[in-house]
Amino acid sequence: MSDEFQIGDIVEGVITGVQPYGAFVSIGEEVQGLIHISEVKNGFVRDISDHVKEGDKVTVKIIEVDESENKYALSIRALEPENQADRNTNPISEKEGEHGFNTLKDKLKEWIKQSE
Repeated sequence: MSDEFQIGDIVEGVITGVQPYGAFVSIGEEVQGLIHISEVKNGFVRDISDHVKEGDKVTVKIIEVDESENKYALSIRALEPENQADRNTNPISEKEGEHGFNTLKDKLKEWIKQSE
């Protein structure tokens, strides 16, 4: 295991192989890591080959180190800023008028009047 790399380090690497589940990255002379498909970018990734190719130079963050297995888990996504607009968008709050959830007890009298 290399003492050169720690969790949280941001390093440069080269994609050495691409599989449907992730991409292998060389981050040192004798150090390889894996970018799982879920760590390629924020959002859904259908095909990792649409985002990385063998030979690509990438900047990655080390997110996990398994010393017993000599494995490094890497992430490109961890270096992307979160999109605040996507996270805070609430389509209900954008509509005008009354909205929200009322309990049955609160709405029951209104529904009874409407049904008469």
